[in-house]
Amino acid sequence: MNKKSLHKLKLPDKPGIYFFLGAPKRSAGGKKGRDILYIGKATSLRDRVRSYLSKDIFDMRGPLVEKMVKEVDKIDWQVTDSVLEALILEAELIKKHQPKYNTKEKSDKSFNFVCVIKDKLPKVVIIRGSKLKNFSIRKSLSGKVFGPYTSGSQLHEALKIIRKIFPFLDDKSKNYIEFYRQINLIPDLNDHKLYLQNIKNIKLFLSGRKKQVFKNLKKEMHEYAKLREFEKAGEIKRQLFALKHINDIALLKNAGSSIFSPLRPFPSEWDPRGFKNKKTLVFRIEAYDIAHMSGKNMVGVMIVVEKGEPVKSGYKKFRIKTQAEANDTGALAEILERRFAHKEWGYPNLLVVDGGVAQIGVAKSVLRKIGVKVPIVSVLKDDRHKPKAIMGGEEIASRYKSDILLANNEAHRFAIAFHKKVRARIFLSSLPYSSRV
Repeated sequence: MNKKSLHKLKLPDKPGIYFFLGAPKRSAGGKKGRDILYIGKATSLRDRVRSYLSKDIFDMRGPLVEKMVKEVDKIDWQVTDSVLEALILEAELIKKHQPKYNTKEKSDKSFNFVCVIKDKLPKVVIIRGSKLKNFSIRKSLSGKVFGPYTSGSQLHEALKIIRKIFPFLDDKSKNYIEFYRQINLIPDLNDHKLYLQNIKNIKLFLSGRKKQVFKNLKKEMHEYAKLREFEKAGEIKRQLFALKHINDIALLKNAGSSIFSPLRPFPSEWDPRGFKNKKTLVFRIEAYDIAHMSGKNMVGVMIVVEKGEPVKSGYKKFRIKTQAEANDTGALAEILERRFAHKEWGYPNLLVVDGGVAQIGVAKSVLRKIGVKVPIVSVLKDDRHKPKAIMGGEEIASRYKSDILLANNEAHRFAIAFHKKVRARIFLSSLPYSSRV
């Protein structure tokens, strides 16, 4: 497969599953067919598949992926409505087809599975493949085992999303049952029927049968409405809406990652002693954001993303000292100057700022002044504060799109949380001592 052939495919910029197929061959029965070499998931099918055809594929992903790409003769794909569904469908299809390069040098023992434990109120739990052979564990399971899932962190995020749609009990629920009830992670446990319906629909959803889940929910909603149980009918209506509008931004942190990590040895981390390229095992992204309320209590943050994962040990908070009014670019300049004064923190491969041309210009100016050469991109938002474009470099934006969006989203979340804490602390300190709780 080459770039010219790939462009003819017109892969969509949508989440889904892609299939790398080998050359046609005849089976023992004389029928022609193709081996499935690899099955993967993607936030953007177009961007993900294109990334395999980069010139530095060996450095990016290693010899095994390079070997696989040379064997690919055809590419198929299947669009899904969300990244969450792509994750689930990928696991089901890998289990079904056992593609050569998904299973090579890997054992199911190291993967995670979702299981339902038999009980009056069944629990949904994650179990390591190495434990599934245990007889007592197998005996306690209710029906099908879902997986394997190659990324534990991504699976945990996926179950968080599913749990908000269909609240369920897990193996920790007994210790936090009142807390979970308050934040709607478990339903009314006195209504066994509604809870068992949730479990049934979770099983169907994890099997990739979302259409059947919709049918079940609509039927259940009408039944409750006929019985004039409008509160329960309303809960089903909420589930239908949540299922149609799955919010899976958290899955961007790992979207596309599986056995073949998208980031392998990469030649571009800047050496702080001479700012020369050196080989590094990770690609480090730093993202920055500012938070304030009409210029008051202005703060800024730096967050770090490596290998598609937030590295919270690298997060930094800044109280803005030089700006008395709402000046986001001035605050950004202050943060960057203070951050790059700390050479012991290491240097990023890519710097992400929130905003447009002005923010990129300020960042370039600061880095030029201190003699640091690092690529810079910005995430431009629409009126609803949703990302609409990445500015600053088409090639790097395409290659690291999901990591850039994750970093920008995480920086915004971290900045808002820090600003709220600062505001609350200042408010409490202004109260008379007798008024404090």
